[in-house]
Amino acid sequence: MCRSVFLSADPARAGSVAFWRPDGVAPPGMAAASVTDLTVVLPRADGIEAARVPAALLPMRTALPVLTRARADGHGHRSTVFWGAAALHALHLVARGLLLPGLSPGEHDAWRAGPLRVQDIGAVRRLAAAMPPEAHATPLEATGPLLLPDPEQLLRAFLDAVADALPRSPAAPLVTGGPAYAGPEPVRLPEQRSWAADVAAGHDAGVRLSLRIEADGLADAADSLTDTAEEGSDVRFRAVLQVHSVSDPALVADAADVWAGAAGEAFGPRARMDALLALRRAARAWAPLTPLLSAAVPDAAGLADEEVTDLLGAGAHALGAAGVDVHWPKGLSRELSTHAEVGPSAGEREPGREFAALPSFLSADALLSFTWSFAVGDRRLDRDELDRLAEAKRPLVRLRDQWVLIDPQDARLARSGQDRKVTPVDALGAALTGWAEVEGRRVEVRPTGWLATLRERLADPEAQQPVEQPAALAATLRDYQRRGLNWLAGMTSLGLGCCLADDMGLGKTITLIALHLHRQSDAGSAGPTLVVCPTSLMGNWQREIERFAPGTPVRRFHGARRGLDGLADGEFVLTTYGTMRLDAPRLADVPWGLLVADEAQHVKNPYSSTARELRSIGARARVALTGTPVENNLSELWAILDWTTPGLLGRLGTFRRRYAEAVEGGQDPAAADRLTRLVRPFLLRRRKSDPGIAPELPPKTETDHAVSLTREQTALYEAVVREALAEISGAGSMARRGLIVKLLTGLKQICNHPAQYLKEERPVISGRSGKLELLDELLDTILAEEAGVLVFTQYVQMARLLERHLAARGTPSQFLHGGTPVAEREAMVRRFQDGEVPVFLLSLKAAGTGLNLTRAEHVVHYDRWWNPAVEAQATDRAYRIGQLRPVQVHRIIAEGTIEDRIAELLLRKRKLADTVLSAGEAALTELTDAELADLVALRGDLR
Repeated sequence: MCRSVFLSADPARAGSVAFWRPDGVAPPGMAAASVTDLTVVLPRADGIEAARVPAALLPMRTALPVLTRARADGHGHRSTVFWGAAALHALHLVARGLLLPGLSPGEHDAWRAGPLRVQDIGAVRRLAAAMPPEAHATPLEATGPLLLPDPEQLLRAFLDAVADALPRSPAAPLVTGGPAYAGPEPVRLPEQRSWAADVAAGHDAGVRLSLRIEADGLADAADSLTDTAEEGSDVRFRAVLQVHSVSDPALVADAADVWAGAAGEAFGPRARMDALLALRRAARAWAPLTPLLSAAVPDAAGLADEEVTDLLGAGAHALGAAGVDVHWPKGLSRELSTHAEVGPSAGEREPGREFAALPSFLSADALLSFTWSFAVGDRRLDRDELDRLAEAKRPLVRLRDQWVLIDPQDARLARSGQDRKVTPVDALGAALTGWAEVEGRRVEVRPTGWLATLRERLADPEAQQPVEQPAALAATLRDYQRRGLNWLAGMTSLGLGCCLADDMGLGKTITLIALHLHRQSDAGSAGPTLVVCPTSLMGNWQREIERFAPGTPVRRFHGARRGLDGLADGEFVLTTYGTMRLDAPRLADVPWGLLVADEAQHVKNPYSSTARELRSIGARARVALTGTPVENNLSELWAILDWTTPGLLGRLGTFRRRYAEAVEGGQDPAAADRLTRLVRPFLLRRRKSDPGIAPELPPKTETDHAVSLTREQTALYEAVVREALAEISGAGSMARRGLIVKLLTGLKQICNHPAQYLKEERPVISGRSGKLELLDELLDTILAEEAGVLVFTQYVQMARLLERHLAARGTPSQFLHGGTPVAEREAMVRRFQDGEVPVFLLSLKAAGTGLNLTRAEHVVHYDRWWNPAVEAQATDRAYRIGQLRPVQVHRIIAEGTIEDRIAELLLRKRKLADTVLSAGEAALTELTDAELADLVALRGDLR
């Protein structure tokens, strides 16, 4: 097992991470590393000794993903896991913008991690204390005593190395106007020595600063208080500069005492110089401190009212970013709490106990009150007191015998927003998230009246009365399906739409059939149900309805003779997205009791004609069904939920600004929590792996099979990469994107089979593809066991080659693709399920959803799709309720190729799918030339 150690250098970015083994064997799988002899300290029976071992050296940019994966996996040596934790900590510091420009000891341009606050320094020291011996087992000198680097100093050097390496990219010099602090090559800047010392004060200084705010004249103002808006006008504020010891957080003194020498010795001989440098940086962050820089003793600065107001908000944030805390007097109350209350107006009729009238209250015509509430401590302010706050010209106001600090703009905003009216959907969103945005400010919101009761009900659906399984349902629902029925019945009875996002195969169809039957028992919800689904699923829907709801009328609104004459109240109508798009006006004329969008990802583009026409069809309730509510980005989730419950998530642009950009970019962790609170009541997401969901399912085994390219594939791959990169480097932005997509597609086709890329009309198939050779081996074993297998590929042409190859070797197979007619699809499914055809070739896009193929015990992904959710859906054609045998999933990957890198990307995307979403292939078109070359280069295994 490889150990790892960080080797510092000058400049910091030139540092590297060494991977070595105590047995002297060179670490395997480090094609990007340079191998050198490294002196390390090894334990021996009688102590320790220095030894020379071969080590693989990775530069910082290359080492970071290796270390973070080791930290995530937790299977590496403890030294590698430690440096993985250090890498994550360094990345967090960089993400927070803690970067200081300066000079290295050799006077080279260098970034460092800083300024670090007391909490940051404490975290670094705790991490350094956990450093295992192997993580710094490189002696400081080649000869003499075996002295190892100090853990904290080595860790700080590593953090600086990461900070120095990451900002440097091919585009960075375009921003800085030169190579300094942007390019990878060292730039000597000896003339910047004094400037660098100033900038680095917050990093190297032994002291930090804070401001203690003092208010003179409070007692006199209280004695002469009048009811005018000028109250508190005789109170004067000043900011007193305080000095804190970084090494001893308990040591603090006024700057005046440090300058007078009374406390200076305790801080060290550099205290005043370090404090001045830190003050210069603080003054750049907050201008009112500038006069202190020219004072003989920087003791205190007087503050005007507007400066005090600024310190209550933006000023404090700016100083905090510069490492300066602000402390307010204990005699001043800053416990003025502000929130808004949303709910029905006084005297407004409320819905009944079972919310029978709620849908009318949620209509676009209804409006709810949005009022502000202010309180000092636990004492609520009345309207007159709020008016006094809004009219005050100073940030200091006396209320109920207590001085209160308040931003006057907050008070004016609150008064101007009194008695606002909002739509019920907006009010519901605010009640669920607990906040609303008013004139660019985030305000806490508390619901009142029946809106508060509704929020409680949505937050705890298990508390409502359970729904009995409909007597007309010819099946027994599983426990999780019954809970799904309860949830659907509760949401639709409130007039709220929702999305059932169970994994494929967990029985969404039977749950919706049960919901339809349940709603027919109440005249208020009874009515026909329209199901809009892909063409391939209409037959499945009809069979399921006839099986589980015998006697329930069902018709297909599809084909040339489609019609809606004689429609019964309890009837199911099945149509396709294409037909719905053509006949939306006819469908919109029917008073539907329930409208269902199956495989709702088909409307993930809200601007598509399919989505627009679907929105035009009205119903008492809307339900979306999908196994993948989010395939690529959160805008798809917005499109689905904005159809089920229009207006819940606001406009798309606002949604992207408030939630999607923050969640997808990892900029605001709290945004993910707010979004979860908002959508959780409207989205039921369950996976096969969830406890108690599907314990009867057999095990599933997933295996990645790495295969080598043939000589023909290797030569073709390298030639295509070489020619494409040359063409891409000289192309414009639009043409470049197209060329990159063409390159990626071509390389994937070469990995599949040369004949696919070359588009040969009469190809020789055998002996030319490593993937095909492995597929033959798998099929030999599978067919010997008399098992069934699904073979997915995203390319119809590749499936045709496989079909021809299987015919030549005498293996019965059939191929389903997008052009297969509905009747033939159903016949193919029947033949496979009956065991007549053991090998089922399927186009991933056409057959990745809606098919029940539990005869298969094996699923082969011949090539990789860009989205792991799509692959998972394809696998679920076999791994679903009704499967009684273990399922083995085989993914074939051409090693050392772009497929290898895609496999790594998909693994990371699957792990982060709940919080970080990417744009798949489209994102790769934005790579730089160097990054693209690294992605597609043919290489050995790096793992």
